[in-house]
Amino acid sequence: MQTAMITGAAGGLGSAIADALAPTHTLLLAGRPSDRLDALAARLGAPTWPLDLGDADSIDAASEVLTDLDVLVHNAGVSYPGRVGESNVDEWRATFGVNVIGAVALTLALLPALRSARGQVIFINSGAGMNASPGLASYSASKFALRSFADSLRADEPTLRVTSVHPGRIDTEMQRDLIAYEEREYVPEQFLSAQTVAAVVAQAVNTPPDAHVHEIVVRPR
Repeated sequence: MQTAMITGAAGGLGSAIADALAPTHTLLLAGRPSDRLDALAARLGAPTWPLDLGDADSIDAASEVLTDLDVLVHNAGVSYPGRVGESNVDEWRATFGVNVIGAVALTLALLPALRSARGQVIFINSGAGMNASPGLASYSASKFALRSFADSLRADEPTLRVTSVHPGRIDTEMQRDLIAYEEREYVPEQFLSAQTVAAVVAQAVNTPPDAHVHEIVVRPR
């Protein structure tokens, strides 16, 4: 059975992706230590992998012993709602530190294992990584950068399959924070479910090896 690492595994989408991949993959549930991560690991019988994408040293330390990996799912991310004029440099640094630099650092650390497996890298991007969203200045910019990194990885590492997934708004805690910032009523039915996006991710991961899915765009109906 192939091995898949999922970052941000304790979150709503991360845990849904873990559920979707559990039947076909041995999982490594990566993220900051938490009760939710431990509970998911216990439920799925999978090990946790302590990881802080905001700390480059911890990324190197966590990755140096991992020599076998078939799939890396970049799901972890942060968002600080705010328009350009409301934002500050510290928020931009924090957003890019996790969403871009952390993803780059982890990919580089795991590149030897992924090359050996002729593996797959899945980037959970966003609709904001294709069209900038009002009130999501630093987040949108980071997702555009992440998309560019995925494109560069695909071009420079031809033995890997690299997929960017661009979902619309998902029913998650991050979404609730954004709707609160927008001062709107939260209506879960207006958004994609985490399980739906996870099913799309699993389909990409399990695509037959003669095909290479570059980008997926999925929106609520």
